Amino acid sequence: MKKKDRKYIQISALGIDVHKFDTKKSESILIGGINLKFHKKLLGHSDSDVVLHALVDSILGCLSAGDIGTIFSDKEPKWKNADSSIFVDYALSILNKNNCILLHTDITIICEEPKISPYKDKIKNNIAKLLKISNKNISIKATTSEGLGFTGRKEGIMAQCITTISKPI
Repeated sequence: MKKKDRKYIQISALGIDVHKFDTKKSESILIGGINLKFHKKLLGHSDSDVVLHALVDSILGCLSAGDIGTIFSDKEPKWKNADSSIFVDYALSILNKNNCILLHTDITIICEEPKISPYKDKIKNNIAKLLKISNKNISIKATTSEGLGFTGRKEGIMAQCITTISKPI
């Protein structure tokens, strides 16, 4: 059966990731694969890119294919300081293996700092490139938590992502 003759269902899944700030000084952090000028470093086993980690979990969730922490364990030395685009490539390979089509992804970044607005278009375009889809199928939003909780106290960053795919039935 040709791909165009198949019947598809739409499936959406949520991915969430959190990383706290280190006490060490930094010049930048990675958000959505883009370097943002910032004076704090994010702690994590890989590159600590909360946006790409949430994205990967949302893609894997669409296929009930596990989660980033299990597949790319922080107990595994080979993932130390790894570029999160490797994780995105893996998630896309699972999608392709299952003949799925990534339709849309909606990402919300929650932090008091750094300010995300100046970087939203760069993040959106980079994610479109990584996912090999139009940037019109990606939404990047940012919000604060109004001084509440760990993000409000400027202790870290959270990202939430919902991705929708089309899967053959």
